[in-house]
Amino acid sequence: MIPQIRPAAFGQWLATQSDTTPLVLDVREPWETNTASIKPLADSPGFDVLFMPMQTIPQRLNELPADRPIACLCHHGMRSQQVAAFLLNRGFENVINISGGIDAWSHELDNTVAAY
Repeated sequence: MIPQIRPAAFGQWLATQSDTTPLVLDVREPWETNTASIKPLADSPGFDVLFMPMQTIPQRLNELPADRPIACLCHHGMRSQQVAAFLLNRGFENVINISGGIDAWSHELDNTVAAY
């Protein structure tokens, strides 16, 4: 089972990841990331963002840090759910899915992120 986190609760999840800076793995296509992207908010713990379209993950798996928490993100949460399952099946231990994706992020957490 893949843990799910809504964007509204993302800051709470970040606060529990004290050992290392979490990574948000954005698996959307380049045109999508050019349309809308996330960034750390001033009042929450930091995180890094890595853009890696879903279809490139198998070839680029060695670029992902297995020792860091990874939160997968897409537009609505379906592609990121599949990527999270893929990562868990390949030995990544601390992987979650941001349910609702960047669309929910825009509505629940940061309305400066464009909705599309």
